[in-house]
Amino acid sequence: MSNPAETAATAPEPIPECPHCQKPMPLCICDSVTPIENKLSLLILQHPQEQDRALGTARLLAKHFADATVKVGLSWPSLSKALGHPIENASHWAVLYLGSARAADLDVEGEIVALNRKGEVAENQRAIFNKLEGVVLLDGTWSQAKALWWRNPWMLKCQRIILNPKHPSRYGRLRKEPRKDGLSTIEAAATLLAGLERRPDIAETLNASFERLLTRYREVQAEMPDLAPKPAPKGRRRDFRRGKRS
Repeated sequence: MSNPAETAATAPEPIPECPHCQKPMPLCICDSVTPIENKLSLLILQHPQEQDRALGTARLLAKHFADATVKVGLSWPSLSKALGHPIENASHWAVLYLGSARAADLDVEGEIVALNRKGEVAENQRAIFNKLEGVVLLDGTWSQAKALWWRNPWMLKCQRIILNPKHPSRYGRLRKEPRKDGLSTIEAAATLLAGLERRPDIAETLNASFERLLTRYREVQAEMPDLAPKPAPKGRRRDFRRGKRS
């Protein structure tokens, strides 16, 4: 029989976690984050089962901004409750819409498209964008994000927006998106806030941060595969989101 004292002595030390991004420290890049002063408020609603500590980007995204809130849960009574302070008009907030509408099917040119309640391109796009006070992003797998959408009916009061990205996600082979227009949370925010605030520097900063995260992930793969697993072979795709959150 093994000696409990010897077992305890040989047990690996737990890997510390960053208190900000909640990633294992070998994957943390918080020390390189560039602060951004944003005019539009940012609310990130994260599904409680979104557990991709290694490749998730919600908390890294929020660390960049002076005005950003991350809430973990399934539902909130209102936008004000989700934010933690009163909001006069939810229609002055946009939500990244997860319906069947795709920009590629709507014959549009811009990377950000406002929709009406029928899922059609709304009139007076620039006027809609100019009145916005904030943006809501749903963080999780495609099905988890849809669950957040359906469980929070107050989002129906928000302006629906879809993206028409010029390039596919930088995740590449590290994570397969269910749709060609699928982006990571940080990439979606880069496109939205840079376009809505007319500040390309926001996209440059956020995308550079995401690139650093992906580079760090690939560096860690060789030495600590449990923290940064390689994609499973085709036909045996691994679900990166099943890692248990500490």
